Amino acid sequence: MLKMKFSRLFYILFLMAVLSLPRVSGAASKWKSLADDGIHDPESPAIGILQEPAEALSKLPQDTSGNRVNWVKAIDEGIINPRTNIHPETKVRIWDNDVFLEKTGEMPVVRFPHRAHTLWLDCKNCHEKYFISKNGANPITMMKILQGNYCGRCHGAVAFPLIECLRCHSVPRQKLEQIKAETRKAESLKVQSRK
Repeated sequence: MLKMKFSRLFYILFLMAVLSLPRVSGAASKWKSLADDGIHDPESPAIGILQEPAEALSKLPQDTSGNRVNWVKAIDEGIINPRTNIHPETKVRIWDNDVFLEKTGEMPVVRFPHRAHTLWLDCKNCHEKYFISKNGANPITMMKILQGNYCGRCHGAVAFPLIECLRCHSVPRQKLEQIKAETRKAESLKVQSRK
């Protein structure tokens, strides 16, 4: 009971902190210029040669957080075609199945889309180092994610940040079985179409 109260309090405090973050609005304020980003040397002659983020990123599908680009949509629409690997003999394995993480307290269930991740990453980037490929073997919690473990290895660092809860916690509990059935059916149809 105490654990449940702590968990609920943690999520409430986390949500309050997230909701108090300033929102970025307007195209001009989405991306800082290279001279003002605190990373590049504004006195460097390269500043005049490098492409500004607003010029490069504004042409891509927009998103609501992180660097404000929906990278998966950019791939799906053929706007970008990232290099899959640097070694020609490497086989790219796009894994198109979803995993549902149901131990989320009172939050909606997490739907983990392998496809969105394997468009960019090889399975070995995450398995077995950060995630064990066995049901129930990964004691994932928001606290561990916020500490940089599991999903937090990338999200909040190089992938969209952890401020939009419903991007991951996307399956309402009352629709879970229906969505699982739809997902299994779609995966089955994909397998059959490959034969």
